[in-house]
Amino acid sequence: MEKTIFDFTSAYRRYCIMAAIILLATTAWSQSSGRQTVEELVSLGFENVRWTENDDECIYTLENNVYKAQGVGIAQAIDIIQKNGLPIGKRCKVIVTHLDIPELTLIYQPNTGHDTKANHTNYENWQTSYDVEGTWEKIKNTEAKNSSRFKVDILVYPQLSFKNLIITQVYQVLFTLNPAIEVSFWPGMKLTGQVIIPVYNDGYSIHQDKVHPGFLTLSQKFRLPYNIKGKATIGFFNADRYGADIMLFYPFKDERFSMEGRIGTTAIGYWDGFKLHYDTEFNLTWTLGGQFYWPQYNTQFSLKGEQYLMGEKGIKFETIRHFRYASVGVYFMKGEHAKSNGGFRFQVLLPPYKQKRFKNKHIPRVSTSYNMGIAYNAGNEQYYYKQYRSAADENIMNNNRFNPYFIKSELSNNY
Repeated sequence: MEKTIFDFTSAYRRYCIMAAIILLATTAWSQSSGRQTVEELVSLGFENVRWTENDDECIYTLENNVYKAQGVGIAQAIDIIQKNGLPIGKRCKVIVTHLDIPELTLIYQPNTGHDTKANHTNYENWQTSYDVEGTWEKIKNTEAKNSSRFKVDILVYPQLSFKNLIITQVYQVLFTLNPAIEVSFWPGMKLTGQVIIPVYNDGYSIHQDKVHPGFLTLSQKFRLPYNIKGKATIGFFNADRYGADIMLFYPFKDERFSMEGRIGTTAIGYWDGFKLHYDTEFNLTWTLGGQFYWPQYNTQFSLKGEQYLMGEKGIKFETIRHFRYASVGVYFMKGEHAKSNGGFRFQVLLPPYKQKRFKNKHIPRVSTSYNMGIAYNAGNEQYYYKQYRSAADENIMNNNRFNPYFIKSELSNNY
């Protein structure tokens, strides 16, 4: 009777063949899932969409220009990524960009190599962070689908101003509609041209009776080592100023704490209709301070030292509570040569909350601005504490839209 001899060589070959088949099948499924995810994100209107995968992680980039509430837009993108299946035994990272400059990272960490294909309504396992270093380098040279470059937005910024300075009139009121053309030609760059159209002027200012230019700016966002974010801007700002401005933001390792700095050199420049009046004497202004973000209540506390347009130095303390569709805050200021002052401010998101471009990408998209707000000067201070904004969309709500703790809370609320 013949004895059966076990052929180790043959068994090893079969094992290798089966392993290769499984690896190829898994890779093919992963490739198909990644491409399908990119196609779905692009079809919904997400811009600057990229995807790459290696042995350790799967990486996506995307830019939400569809939903005005960033948290809602990012939740929709994560929903698509999870629905198509997360990679097996790997991390999945999503870098959210603005003007194709990275803002924050969302990370899904698998459990001990098990299948991480998740229920598409589960956002709880995603972690958020300002940290993009290393990850961005692996994907930034991948071709971006549905690029944001050369796409034109026409945003109408409504603005309501009022003051109470005379006895015979309760409030002097000004309401304007300020359409602005915004376009980006390269990563981080934005060109803005705005026109201010007075709708109602009840004694607020005789200089506001005519149609005249508003923000005329060229700005460049950038990212430095150690997750420092910045933006430089030149042009005509609000508060009758023109000049140059640069802002920097640095988050600490504990990202609830951060520092920000700003410096600008500006001179007086105002419009009488389309006739420009300007001065050549420039003034230096600056801001330097720290912030603490309380994630449980989405509340931000900041303390800053500042130099204002008249040269006086002072300090400002501010508390802001952020919601999905609004941000509300109070502030207190004390400067040299001036009595203490304070007040409140708020911003509300404007409908429509979802917007999409035409199929012909060369047709400008027309919509309302992302939000509208009012700052109330309780101390009725007219001369001191004067500042400017260097962008039409610079406000307390937009400044917080890429805060990782705020985005995490928005994902949790969607769960």
